[in-house]
Amino acid sequence: MIVVPGPNLIYILARGVEQGRSAAVASAFGVETGSLFHIAAAAAGLSALLASSQLAFDIVRYLGAAYLVYLGIRTLLQRDEHTAAVAPSDGRRLWHAYRQGVLVNVLNSKVALFFLAFLPQFVDPVRGAAWAQILVFGAVFLAVGLVVDLAYALAAGTVGDWLRSRPRALRWQRYSSAAVYLGLGAAAALTSSRHSRS
Repeated sequence: MIVVPGPNLIYILARGVEQGRSAAVASAFGVETGSLFHIAAAAAGLSALLASSQLAFDIVRYLGAAYLVYLGIRTLLQRDEHTAAVAPSDGRRLWHAYRQGVLVNVLNSKVALFFLAFLPQFVDPVRGAAWAQILVFGAVFLAVGLVVDLAYALAAGTVGDWLRSRPRALRWQRYSSAAVYLGLGAAAALTSSRHSRS
C-alpha cells in the first residue's frame, strides 16, 4: 500500500522533477510530518468525526484541492528563468517545500479515512489502550512510509537535476509539474466520501 504511488508520492515526484533531490527530500519529510497529524487524529478519534460528517469531509477535501490547484497555477505562471535559478540547497526553498509537503498531506482527506479504516483493525483491546496501540502502529507506518518516500524523492530528484542541466527541458518540466498539481487538485475535489461510496 505504501509503495504504490498515491497523491502524496506523486507530489514528491513532481517536486523532485521540478526542483531536484534536496527539495524532494524536504517534501518527503514534510509529507511524513503531516502523517503525524493523521496518526494523532486517528488516536484521538478525530478521523471518526471526519468519516461521519459529510460537511467536515467536504471542507477538508476542498481545502486540499484548492491548495493543490494553487500550487499548479503558481508553477504554471513562474518564468523559466526563475526555475533555472532555483538552488536546491537554498534553505528558504527547502523550508517552503517541507511546509508544502505537510499541508498536502494534512489536507488529504483520503489519508485521514485510510488511518481510520486501517489502523483500528490491528488494535487488540486485551493489549491495552486503543489510542496507544494506534500510535505505535502509526509510528511503524510512518517509518516505512518515510523510507519509501525518500527512495522516490531521490529518484525523482536525480531526474530533475538531469533535466535542469538541459535548458530546453525547463519549459516541459514546468508544464508537467503544473499539470501534476492541477490533476491532483481535480482528483481531490472529485473524491467521493465514505457516504457516497456506501
